[in-house]
Amino acid sequence: MKNINRRNFIRKTSLAGAALAVTPSIVKGAYSNSERPYGAKYMGDFAAPKLETVRAAFIGVGSRGPGHLKFFASLPGTEVVAVCDLYQDFTKKWSAEAKEIGKGKRHKKIAQYYGDENQWRTMLTEVKPDVVFIATNWSNHAPMAIESMKKGAHAFVEVPIGITLEEMWELVNTSEQTQKHCMMMENVNYNRDELMFLNMCRLGVIGDFLHAEASYIHELRSQMEDQERGTGSWRTYHYAKRNGNLYPTHGLGPVAQYMNLGRSEDNFGSLVSFSTQALGRKLYAEKNYPADHKWNKLDYKGGDLNTSIIKTTVGRTIMVQWDETSPRPYSRLNLIQGTKGILAGFPTRIALEGGVEGVTDNHHTWAQGEQLAAIYEKYDHPLYKRLNEATKDTGHGGMDGMMMYRIVECLQNGLPLDQNLYEGCFWSAVSPLSERSVASGGAPQNFPDFTRGNWKDTKPLSIIS
Repeated sequence: MKNINRRNFIRKTSLAGAALAVTPSIVKGAYSNSERPYGAKYMGDFAAPKLETVRAAFIGVGSRGPGHLKFFASLPGTEVVAVCDLYQDFTKKWSAEAKEIGKGKRHKKIAQYYGDENQWRTMLTEVKPDVVFIATNWSNHAPMAIESMKKGAHAFVEVPIGITLEEMWELVNTSEQTQKHCMMMENVNYNRDELMFLNMCRLGVIGDFLHAEASYIHELRSQMEDQERGTGSWRTYHYAKRNGNLYPTHGLGPVAQYMNLGRSEDNFGSLVSFSTQALGRKLYAEKNYPADHKWNKLDYKGGDLNTSIIKTTVGRTIMVQWDETSPRPYSRLNLIQGTKGILAGFPTRIALEGGVEGVTDNHHTWAQGEQLAAIYEKYDHPLYKRLNEATKDTGHGGMDGMMMYRIVECLQNGLPLDQNLYEGCFWSAVSPLSERSVASGGAPQNFPDFTRGNWKDTKPLSIIS
């Protein structure tokens, strides 16, 4: 953590640089269920003291960061106090945008940091923000969150929360010792369908849970055009060097909360994982770049599609897939099977034993398309009903804004966050565990219990109104 340099803090990309080979190593303690350090406290249902005004710093405003900054700045009781990016133009642009949103009443004094990969450290020391939003390359998520908490700030991190199990254990230990929030910002949990499915699961509509399916199927080869600044300039190296599911949380987060994984009812047990051949990125590079281009000099080892199967502690299963290479439509699957029926996404459809009242006669027929209007009317999540109008014009169809609204609402009112530290670690742990399983021919890998057994006493996520 003391040696972040331009290689892992983005060389020529907005706080996201030329990536390293990051295949996780076996480290002592990475899989341990060791005792909690002296003075540390479990953070599962943690509620921090109220913040009347939330003073926030933003690290990384090149891609995801600007959206977070803009909506945060628009909310009452917020103050943007610092913006940090490797690039001066990004830092100045989004500082000015925040001041414009404040209309001379808020965000008037924004400290600006840029030009060196360690300026974020200086910012934490000089500004001392209440919270830090981190939207940099994957390799910096955990180190920046750890240092933010040590400097007295709550940390909010883009996905994934970390890329190695060792990092995740350090996040857990730091959060428990400092009593600071560390939340991975999984925005998909705030999408309309995911919220409705959560509501239906809590109401017992599909009975006891048996199986779920989750994915991130999103063809992103065009990101390889981002060769100076931007996502492709560092993600491409991850695809080349790592072989597993590198981006599991968008699909997995919602279904894990449907099942109450890590929250009193059940938890992650073990995982097996397999990848296909690594063909698509190599073919894309050969077709679109000169033979001597850097993308044609990479040895692509990451399979185009990864399939992992998770077994929970009580015996449920979850299939998790990842594919950012193959030419196919976008999907997160978003499927949850129960003893009384099934909820599924892409396209959204529902089947219940005995049929969906007023729509279908039995479970052999899907309720879908226009037939879903009555289901939305009956089961839309109360949080969606309350916040949809205010957040609908924010990123990803409103889910980004709803997530930020809830973060600020919880901080201002001293409430537990909707996603806790341990969930971010469990969901992100699929990546290093899948890499280990693939490398060992699909051998099962056990999940660490980041809660050290306290998941059994952690409240399920309630239906927030």
